[in-house]
Amino acid sequence: MEHAEPAGFHNVAIYVVDLRQEVLHLLGKDGPSGRTDHREPALPIEGTLAGRVFETLSPLSEVGSELGRWWVPLQDNAERIGVMRVDVRNSDTATMRALRVLSLLVAMLLVTKREYSDSFARLSRTRPMNLAAELQWNLMPPNEFANEQISISAVLEPAYEVGGDAFDYGIDEHVVHLAIFDAMGHDVTAGLAANLAVAAYRNSRRQGATLSEIGEAIDAALLEHLGAPRYVTALIAELDLRTGGLSWLSHGHQPPVLIRDGQGREMPNRSPGLPLGLDLGLSAVQSEDRLEPGDRLVLFTDGITETHLPGGDEFGLERFVDFIMRHNAEGLPVPETLRRLVHSILKYHDGDLQDDATVLFLEWLGPSQGK
Repeated sequence: MEHAEPAGFHNVAIYVVDLRQEVLHLLGKDGPSGRTDHREPALPIEGTLAGRVFETLSPLSEVGSELGRWWVPLQDNAERIGVMRVDVRNSDTATMRALRVLSLLVAMLLVTKREYSDSFARLSRTRPMNLAAELQWNLMPPNEFANEQISISAVLEPAYEVGGDAFDYGIDEHVVHLAIFDAMGHDVTAGLAANLAVAAYRNSRRQGATLSEIGEAIDAALLEHLGAPRYVTALIAELDLRTGGLSWLSHGHQPPVLIRDGQGREMPNRSPGLPLGLDLGLSAVQSEDRLEPGDRLVLFTDGITETHLPGGDEFGLERFVDFIMRHNAEGLPVPETLRRLVHSILKYHDGDLQDDATVLFLEWLGPSQGK
């Protein structure tokens, strides 16, 4: 506020989204205890102007304020951080351009500093987090990433009690690496297994290992450090951004779903291997496909499709794919589609998932111009 006032921005307030993306908390000064003061109630994403800005990533003005009050999204790359409230005396083109610059600066500062801030971690949580979830959230990359060729989004539930699910991705020049893991169990040891699988995955791929060699490295790491009773299913993939060439391996995991031209289908799995960590020496056979510009690839764990009420039907693959396609058709950003998907699954299960549910979503926009 001190530095924004001379630029004509008044009553600036920063709101950050919680881990489950349900509410927006005011980023305020620390209270007497040294912890962030939470006296102002959180703003729900559903049914508020601030929430609508977060959903759509479009600035909106508030009718009836003495000054012109604007709510603008706080976004770093594709990651949604929260929203910012600003009062201005006029809303001309120059002011709105400066407001956009301010929002980008604030988002960048938040992302830069939050990894070292317990205050930020507390602010983004609405309930206590178990140890396994603390392990997982400190391991995984940001939930959203985008450049001129791809868009990646991910969600993971239950956010505060997650046990054995994990996802990872990485960009290596013209190659995108993708992986999703589901460790046996729903406890700290399952979280350790998932952490170990991700660490072995990153370590081997960064040494130039093939997909088969990556699977072998994860298998060996699990056996060496956790022993045979613990296993992890995994789907690991590589996408060539120049051609759309897709290579993938399934180790006891569901095949990915391809969404093309408004239709979704499971991709054929040539020969799935067994879960990693069993020491049975049976390798998976690599599958090869080719994406077309605009294709969407969806990796998921069985907690997404197999969740159900006691005695009721499973959420199911068909309902899962239909939900994604229907909300994409509404023009919502992919992260917002996945947020609504998870909330729909939670509602379907009365808010209490018995298994981790994770989705990793990639859209390939096509090769860059001149490549």
